[in-house]
Amino acid sequence: MFAHIRVLIMALMTAGPVWAQTPATAPAKPVKMVVLGDSLSAGLGLSAPAAFPARLQKALADKGIKVDMTNAGVSGDTTSGGRDRLDWSIPDGTEAVIVELGANDALRGIDPAVTRAALTDILTRLKARKIAVLLCGMVAPPNYGSDYAARFNAIYPELAKSFGVPLYPFFLEGVAADAKLNQADGIHPTAEGVDIIVKNILPMVEAFLGTISGQRS
Repeated sequence: MFAHIRVLIMALMTAGPVWAQTPATAPAKPVKMVVLGDSLSAGLGLSAPAAFPARLQKALADKGIKVDMTNAGVSGDTTSGGRDRLDWSIPDGTEAVIVELGANDALRGIDPAVTRAALTDILTRLKARKIAVLLCGMVAPPNYGSDYAARFNAIYPELAKSFGVPLYPFFLEGVAADAKLNQADGIHPTAEGVDIIVKNILPMVEAFLGTISGQRS
């Protein structure tokens, strides 16, 4: 009998703890996130892993934040184009959307009233679906004059305030007009440029995702 007891004690001493095999809490479910954008976020001229959505997902993962990321960027898209494809670009179950649209509106000199209306519709429809939004601002180039720039640049902060959504003021902050960080066209970021965008926006995205996690609990 004592031999059996010794065997049992040895087995218990050499076995790993039970809790090490079964986590005390299940891992957090990844947030379903979509980047609704144009070529700047789609990654024109870059490989898919080097595009903004993929690099942002990796940066978040490196900090232990899990997201199920979808790149819904379309090269050449305007805010009106993003609005028109909103329903099929943002699938059911999406919890968070980063809206990065407006650069092509500004480059083409589209009436800021049209841009404002399209973004308003996008934000209204996402709000109705109870999807959290982080709005990325854009800055108009100077070639259409100061009046156009003032009307265009005011769209993003005013809509962010109106809808109560976080605003990242300028998506290309730290990258725009830097030849070393842009491709030959001077518009689209290189892989290094994308990494700077991700580094700059990351703290805001972390805070944004934190509000979603808080709403889940």
